[in-house]
Amino acid sequence: MSTFSVKAFGAESKTADLKQMNIERRETTAKDVEIEILYCGVCHSDLHTARNDWGGSIYPAVPGHEIVGRVTKVGSEVTKFKAGDLAAVGCLVDSCRTCNSCKQDLEQYCLNGFTGTYNGKDKHSGGHTFGGYSEKVVVDEHFVLKVPANLNLAAVAPLLCAGITTWSPLKHWNVGPNSKVAVVGLGGLGHMAIKLAKGLGAEVTLFSRTPGKTDDAKGLGADAVVISTDDAQMKSVKGKFDVIIDTVPYVHDVNPYVTTLNISGTLVLVGYLGGLEPILNTVPMIMGRKSVAGSVIGGIAETQELLDFCGEKGIVSEIEMIKMQDINQAYERMLKSDVRYRFVIDMASLKN
Repeated sequence: MSTFSVKAFGAESKTADLKQMNIERRETTAKDVEIEILYCGVCHSDLHTARNDWGGSIYPAVPGHEIVGRVTKVGSEVTKFKAGDLAAVGCLVDSCRTCNSCKQDLEQYCLNGFTGTYNGKDKHSGGHTFGGYSEKVVVDEHFVLKVPANLNLAAVAPLLCAGITTWSPLKHWNVGPNSKVAVVGLGGLGHMAIKLAKGLGAEVTLFSRTPGKTDDAKGLGADAVVISTDDAQMKSVKGKFDVIIDTVPYVHDVNPYVTTLNISGTLVLVGYLGGLEPILNTVPMIMGRKSVAGSVIGGIAETQELLDFCGEKGIVSEIEMIKMQDINQAYERMLKSDVRYRFVIDMASLKN
């Protein structure tokens, strides 16, 4: 397999800062699209992988799965893209394409394991995949997405992870103009959940632990804010919501939120991986046919649907632009929730 070298930023170990390095990309095969990366969003998963918080990180680790760029080359059998087109790549760059999940356009639930944009097994090189903190990426056209030209390209990048992570459950649980939706947590995921639910016509409420986020939430489109530490406010919304999108990324008590679900309502966890503490009380679930569910990103077709919807509605993420060289400081700020609401790297800075 012939390759070419590109500049990238990555970590050599779980304790090392990210630094500039060179990585190898494969030359385009018949089905491949080569993309010059213009912008790359910064996700909590990037930090967790760089620091091996989840275990299983392979070094050198080059994160980044919120990629927006311009096509520079296509393989001989590519039909959807040509050089000069805008293009995007999200969290997936391959899957088996033959299992029941893949046949339903649910590549994110590939029964044989999808290939992540970074830290995945590279079927071509035999090594592992490298993400979007780099000059270019080469991806099979099936996993490359079209970008609406009317949107701020930098602010599109977080749609590829934060956006699709919240869009997928909103669509699966049929959110629309008659829906009452609540969002727990106002961060990278939460702010997109508010925008997208509002774009779908729902009545949207933010659950917040403190009053300080009320103005921000309403500015993003929330109709109301409920302070979850205020018993009176929580009682006022008992049995109200059809869907709750819970974006909190750490262990927390979901029981108070379950009581605010309507009959047959669902609380969807999209931010936290792990056991629930304290234990989940099933009484309000059984007595009201309520559910606690989980959801991850979306498949390729669903992600394209999201991008097209955002193009029609003019929806993008709220971002703070940084240079590639500032990524380590951005990680530290992200740990303190010191960003409104997503960092995006201007990859032109890598050329300097």
